[in-house]
Amino acid sequence: MSQLIDIAALEDIPPQGARVVRTPQGCVAVFRTADDRVFALDDRCPHKGGPLSEGIVHGTSVTCPLHNWVFDMATGQAQGADSGTVATHAVRVEGGRILL
Repeated sequence: MSQLIDIAALEDIPPQGARVVRTPQGCVAVFRTADDRVFALDDRCPHKGGPLSEGIVHGTSVTCPLHNWVFDMATGQAQGADSGTVATHAVRVEGGRILL
């Protein structure tokens, strides 16, 4: 995505929660951490296609709801013994608004 779009207010996503944004490139999961950092990943686990937006956010990681794969939200890399990567997307917060 070349131009950032305003998708929501930071407060629209609960701490340790997510929101799905549909883009021409597919669905993107936008996550908010407990300390208000924001990350964006493809909303599809590379293992079995699980919806990462429905996973558990802990620290800067998210756990896939289907088979418990854990991904670093900053890099998209699978953690632990699992291997794989989910695409990350540029996201930032300006004036309390999330831009993707």
